Amino acid sequence: MSYQSVVAIRRGGPEVLQIVENDLREPAAGEVRIRVLATAVGRTDVNFRYGYSPFSPKVPFVPGYEILGVVDKLGAGVNGFATGQRVAALISHGGYSEMIYLNQEHLVPVPPILDPAEAVIIILNYVTAYQMLYRVAKVKAGHKVLVIGASGGVGTALLQLGKLAGLKMYGTASSDKLTFVAGLVATPIDYRTQDFVAVIRQAEPDGLDFVFDGVGGEYSERGLEVLHPGGKLVGYASPTGLGSMLSGMLKMAFINLLPNGKRAAFFGISALYMQNKRPFMEDLPVLFKLLEEGKIKPIIAQKLPVLQAAKANELLESGTVSGNLVLLAPELLKQE
Repeated sequence: MSYQSVVAIRRGGPEVLQIVENDLREPAAGEVRIRVLATAVGRTDVNFRYGYSPFSPKVPFVPGYEILGVVDKLGAGVNGFATGQRVAALISHGGYSEMIYLNQEHLVPVPPILDPAEAVIIILNYVTAYQMLYRVAKVKAGHKVLVIGASGGVGTALLQLGKLAGLKMYGTASSDKLTFVAGLVATPIDYRTQDFVAVIRQAEPDGLDFVFDGVGGEYSERGLEVLHPGGKLVGYASPTGLGSMLSGMLKMAFINLLPNGKRAAFFGISALYMQNKRPFMEDLPVLFKLLEEGKIKPIIAQKLPVLQAAKANELLESGTVSGNLVLLAPELLKQE
């Protein structure tokens, strides 16, 4: 028996994604074989494929940062999970596949009532947003924030969770996505035709409490300008190389030494997860509960079969997508 995966066979654009056949094997001790129901397509997948990130896997590799699936078979010694149970995992890569093998320590149970297409988006984008809001910024109702890159996957999650938290929000986006951002109860700012620093200084002369920056570069530097003394910038844009990562770390260290009281931090969910899985394991069920209660709702731009990952990557790189792109197992698409 066999299964198929979508593999980045070399560095490059979506054309390097090729479908390959794999032998189906038995799960090893402590391992779970999972039939993948859903995975999302995100900017980190693209950075890994081009090799832009210092954390890019060696080629060939299977992209896909998160999965939601069904337990297909348990390896020896696995406890707490059962065949047929739905599970989720943050995996960095490996999601563009019909099957995946994971150690049980990475698995989180998924309530069967949840839509897999929506729930899979929670695993990376919403946990990232939630942890930045509550574990890094420690936001409170009434805080004023700016989201740079508000129409992206994490940006939309920040706005939805920020609304629940009672934040006053501003968000930058391109002109074709301003209505989309406004619909998420944030004041939209066109980053191409408007100076967001000038707009916010006029609207909030005392400055903002937090800036969440998903773009990086000069946007981080300008984001600092709209903070009040004691305000904090939280950057979450993926580094595009070892040099840019080190440069960014040095800049943030310098900012934190300045006497103006402004602070900066970089948030990377994978780094936190590798150091300590507990925050992720605690936060993901909380967000699944919010999804079940209808208090958050991931915005899905398009759903495609998992083996059409190359097409989904083309759509993402086109820059025309508002919301999330999701790859699904064929049986789920038939139910649409």
